[in-house]
Amino acid sequence: MKILVTGGAGFIGSAVIRHLINDTNHSVINVDKLTYAGNLESLASVSSNDRYAFEKVDICDASEIKRVFEQYQPDVVMHLAAESHVDRSIDGPGEFMQTNIIGTYTLLEQARAYWQNLPESQKAAFKFHHISTDEVYGDLPHPEEQEGELPLFTEANAYKPSSPYSASKASSDHLVRAWHRTYGLPTVITNCSNNYGPYHFPEKLIPLMILNALDGKALPVYGIGNQIRDWLYVEDHARALVKVAAEGKVGETYNIGGHNEKQNIDVVTTICEILDELVPTNTSYKDLITYVEDRPGHDMRYAIDATKIKNDLGWVPEETFESGIRKTVQWYLNNQEWCQRVQDGSYQRERLGNSQAGESA
Repeated sequence: MKILVTGGAGFIGSAVIRHLINDTNHSVINVDKLTYAGNLESLASVSSNDRYAFEKVDICDASEIKRVFEQYQPDVVMHLAAESHVDRSIDGPGEFMQTNIIGTYTLLEQARAYWQNLPESQKAAFKFHHISTDEVYGDLPHPEEQEGELPLFTEANAYKPSSPYSASKASSDHLVRAWHRTYGLPTVITNCSNNYGPYHFPEKLIPLMILNALDGKALPVYGIGNQIRDWLYVEDHARALVKVAAEGKVGETYNIGGHNEKQNIDVVTTICEILDELVPTNTSYKDLITYVEDRPGHDMRYAIDATKIKNDLGWVPEETFESGIRKTVQWYLNNQEWCQRVQDGSYQRERLGNSQAGESA
């Protein structure tokens, strides 16, 4: 297949493209605006492959998106392009509304126009795969609030987004479903839990903690660090996304999770313990942990029920959190030059979404 990937220079998008080029015979058209978090270095290992093409295009630019569809004639769209950092959405929600809502609308309309003019055989095989987040569901009861078995997010959960970021993604999910229901556009949606792994921009919790620790800087943890996330290794997610793009049933939603619920403070202490082992100093990296004022509207717990994708498509994660976090720490140790290059003068690991210094999950 020819697969058009939006946001392919980003963290998850680049993992998807590396998987497509290295492990399948599909061709890839990478459409990316190259914002602060988009980095073609993440694709250096596959960029010379003759099955890969790159177009520097903003998904809000209808004429350019139309050109890309007409020029490359894709069989599948995998839509990952999005502003994704909650703290940035608190500081500046406008970019999130533009990219995540208007960008998705623009892409849907151009995909619909392209799809409607395809020959019947190609029309029947076309698919628009929209990649979203579990944050659209809001948050779940925390073990400190409820005894007994705790609920998980299923595909039937109502939407209750808490942040400008999650609200913009919820809006884009609704648009995709509406274009399927109203126009018949063959769509599929996936909602994933927190990703981690190589090539992650250092504003996010795990790379931030690793790099701050190596620099001897404070490791800022929101509140008391008891927020719970379900951690999904990015390469496991990439496999799941390609499987859904190829085999997912039109009109369906699939939740993708790592089966790894962890409190933020436990994630941070695990990173410190691995660094204590691999890069020992006179004191433990845990001594750098500091607690800072919590993020406004911070969701306490996310947890995915990934039963549907397991039963319907046979996907399960290969990495445990223990194996994945060790691989991730080692990757950052081995690629510190990459980390320096992606941090331009506009971001030096300061806290976003609040006037105080520091940043966390």
